[in-house]
Amino acid sequence: MLETITLYFSLFFTSFLASTIFPLGSEGLVVYLITQGHNIGIVVVIASIGNYLGACTTYLLGWVGREKYLEKYLRMKQSELERGEQIFEKYGAPILLFTWVPLVGDAIAAIGGIFKLNFVIFSVYVFIGKFIRYLAVAYLAGFI
Repeated sequence: MLETITLYFSLFFTSFLASTIFPLGSEGLVVYLITQGHNIGIVVVIASIGNYLGACTTYLLGWVGREKYLEKYLRMKQSELERGEQIFEKYGAPILLFTWVPLVGDAIAAIGGIFKLNFVIFSVYVFIGKFIRYLAVAYLAGFI
């Protein structure tokens, strides 16, 4: 039981960090847990919540610190922020469904904060996108 709790905590922590300052991927751990017989629903929910909360951290840094904190703590380049801003302006809040996409996802979440997008709207789009992503990973892991 303790081993399972430790694995789930590791999944949460890895998923959280994967959406913040570290270039981590949590998909491998999701696949591992599922192929080892862990509950798919629990794995998907834990990974989704962790990744969502990581994106909220990025949003918060964008909200309060703008570029200063984003460049310092998230090591985001100005060019990434500019690209995220262009994408955000072109597609609006629904683009937050794609905050899971490597390289631009964190910038999109940060731009949501910089633009001071309503947090409820941010949360709905980001969580749905993260959940669908992990659901897809879990589904594909079922074929391994």
